[in-house]
Amino acid sequence: MPDDRELASTHAADQLLGDRFPGMAATDELVVSRQSEALDSDDILLRRPLGILFWLALAWVAVVALAAIFANVLPLHNPNFQNYNAINQGPSFHYLLGTDDLGRDLLSRLVFGARVSLIVGFVSVAIGMAVGGTGGLVSGYLGGAVDGSLNALSFVILAYPAIVAVIAIVAFWGQSLWKITIIIGVGTIPLLFRVVRASSLSFANRDFVIAAKTMGATTPRILFREILPNVVPVALTFGLITVAGVIVIEGSLAFLGLSVKLPTPSWGNLISEGTSNGNISINPLILLWPSLCMFLLLLSINLIGDRLRQRFDIREGLL
Repeated sequence: MPDDRELASTHAADQLLGDRFPGMAATDELVVSRQSEALDSDDILLRRPLGILFWLALAWVAVVALAAIFANVLPLHNPNFQNYNAINQGPSFHYLLGTDDLGRDLLSRLVFGARVSLIVGFVSVAIGMAVGGTGGLVSGYLGGAVDGSLNALSFVILAYPAIVAVIAIVAFWGQSLWKITIIIGVGTIPLLFRVVRASSLSFANRDFVIAAKTMGATTPRILFREILPNVVPVALTFGLITVAGVIVIEGSLAFLGLSVKLPTPSWGNLISEGTSNGNISINPLILLWPSLCMFLLLLSINLIGDRLRQRFDIREGLL
């Protein structure tokens, strides 16, 4: 009669021979265990708070956006009204942030000026994302001649200095808000194209894409149902950083006198006015407030983008 060791050996051999592949059962158990640990870790990371800085940054962007949107209904002075009895006045109950060298309310001009920065920043990137992002998605998935042609075109556009091109076109075409927005938006197309293309390339040959092809899914369905949801996180985070860069470009154009025409206020125009006519020594508040607002807005947008990038990088590392 076989002893316990012989029975255990026979049972192990039967289990091994019963597997479809030798040792596969043990391997499957190990894989399932590792996947469970990864999912548990992923759930913990998803529950991790974004941090107080993220929410403060988001709150500041929301305050600026809401103030710019509802500027016409807020209890503010006319941003272009000149009160010659209150020239270069300091902060007071009537003028919370003071007045400029023409007696105009600085708070009102800051709020209305935020519209220019936000419209140029977000609408320009939306244009670049719609054109460049779609092109990058198609280029990264299809490859071949399509990818080669679009990629070469992006290199050609990037070879020319963007700020020089924007200055030249604005000076030739005009300085209206929407013309400036379109010009800068076209300049963001190759940048966003390359980011989305690189991300699309990394997903084009993944198993879920190959499975969709095998099941007969059409190219648009694969692009917008399989690849796009995985590309959105990268595009979103880079798009936010691009918004900050576009706001700086608009401010630079305004400082050079090539943004929206006066008396329409913009943060760049206010900064330019604060450095002209000796205002920097007579009334530094004209320069201080728009510079501080722009700094906080750019810092907030970059913090939001960086925090979202960290969140998406962590999740991707656990897949």
